[in-house]
Amino acid sequence: MVSSRGPRARPDPVRLEVVHQLLAAICEEAGALLQRSAISPNIRERRDFSVALFDAQGRLVAQAAHIPVHLGSAGVSVRAVRAALDLEPGDVAVVNDPYRGGTHLPDITLVRPVFATGRARNPDWFLVDRAHHADVGGAVAGSMGVARDLHGEGLVLPPVKLVAAGRPVQAVFDLIGANVRSPAERLIDLRAQGAALERAEARLRAMAADLGRGELERYAGFLMDYSERLARAELRRLPPGPWHAADALDDDGAGTPGEVPIRLKLTVERGALHFDWRGTAPQARGGINANPGVVLAACVYALRCLCPERLPTNEGLFRVVRVTTEPGSLLDPRRPAPVAGGNVETSQRLVDVAFQALAQALPGELPAASAGTMSNLTVGGDGFSIYETLPGGAGAGPTGAGQSAIQTHMTNTRNTPIEETELRTPLRIRALTVRRGSGGRGRHRGGDGLRKEIELLAPATVSLFAERCASRPPGVAGGAAGRALRARVALPGRAPRVLASKGSVDLPAGARVTIETPGGGGFGAP
Repeated sequence: MVSSRGPRARPDPVRLEVVHQLLAAICEEAGALLQRSAISPNIRERRDFSVALFDAQGRLVAQAAHIPVHLGSAGVSVRAVRAALDLEPGDVAVVNDPYRGGTHLPDITLVRPVFATGRARNPDWFLVDRAHHADVGGAVAGSMGVARDLHGEGLVLPPVKLVAAGRPVQAVFDLIGANVRSPAERLIDLRAQGAALERAEARLRAMAADLGRGELERYAGFLMDYSERLARAELRRLPPGPWHAADALDDDGAGTPGEVPIRLKLTVERGALHFDWRGTAPQARGGINANPGVVLAACVYALRCLCPERLPTNEGLFRVVRVTTEPGSLLDPRRPAPVAGGNVETSQRLVDVAFQALAQALPGELPAASAGTMSNLTVGGDGFSIYETLPGGAGAGPTGAGQSAIQTHMTNTRNTPIEETELRTPLRIRALTVRRGSGGRGRHRGGDGLRKEIELLAPATVSLFAERCASRPPGVAGGAAGRALRARVALPGRAPRVLASKGSVDLPAGARVTIETPGGGGFGAP
């Protein structure tokens, strides 16, 4: 890529904004095509997917406004694919291996190289989309149960070619289809991902032809420099620290007694925000481990929350973040430690801890903790599997109350419509309402969680992977904590019993499952 740095490298501000918006629009359009082409509710309705553009060096250039935990770690996928495969025009790589560029197994990532000319030896750009598939095999329908190792969580795909020179590699499609539940749905969704990247490449080529390849590369560099410059300006507001913060996950889901501590030392050093997570618990037996890519995504997200809303999210932010983890720990596990919940649950707690530390540097400016869990619920039975994350309450802030029943922080998905659930699965939604009074009290009250009650019309396996059951989302500046998660199951003719926050249970037709998600913490003394 042409360097954007140097004393004479000064972009035109109008062109800079135009290039930024056009590149982001390419990713947004690709995402819209993916959403409309996929057939699973998880992608079409919940929009559990992300699209991004990277340069020849694997640096994030632009993204759609999709899911932070996807986008902040997608660069690791690009680098893993570049290292593993010799890519040619028309190729598309697929990967979900958390130890070779993935996050957790249900998130299947496609990487499409773009060559400016047919004679080029190396790609000039990389287009990426990542989608959460409702099942990728493993011991439990939905692939989000508690397993003792990675292999129990589902099919593991190292970087391999899904499409070679424009032709689908049928053996790879067959391999995936043979190892997942509802294979037709999975394979159609994969083809939708591929079609989205094909559309994005056409748009990128048209933009390069219109603007000029060299000019496009130059302005991509300017965009990274711009984001870096503004992020460093935000860091100048912070005293050097260090600030220490800690929290804990409720448990590992595998029966190990006690909480799982997470500890952070946060400092500003040499113009960068250094997240030092050493001192966090060793890797867990259950699937709450988070790989370094997920940790990086949480750290960059925390920094992004300090920056102006219109700031482009790209590699410039990653230049301002340094992350230290300890090998063999919860945040840097060794293969084949299970990781299903690290992407969705541990990532949320990392944000809670990062905000706790930043609140010491910026007293009175940051909100209280939000729900702190994605409340992952999977129901699967004969011929069906449905997965969703249930929203909770947002933490209250210095300017007002937290929002209720909303996805927060590392997720940005929607709910599955009741009609869609009842049309496609033998389930009936008995209740879906705000959990009134679950937000923490304070000068500004935390947002409320929600209450969802599901009746099984056929036998099924129900899996819950959630947090904030033993602990509560804390308030800030004297505000009270939000209420904890509650989960119950009622069998026909029996009294309700508690449903474990991490685990799977086989239930008969007529059983009812009720989930009440946490509220956000309150801000300020009442």
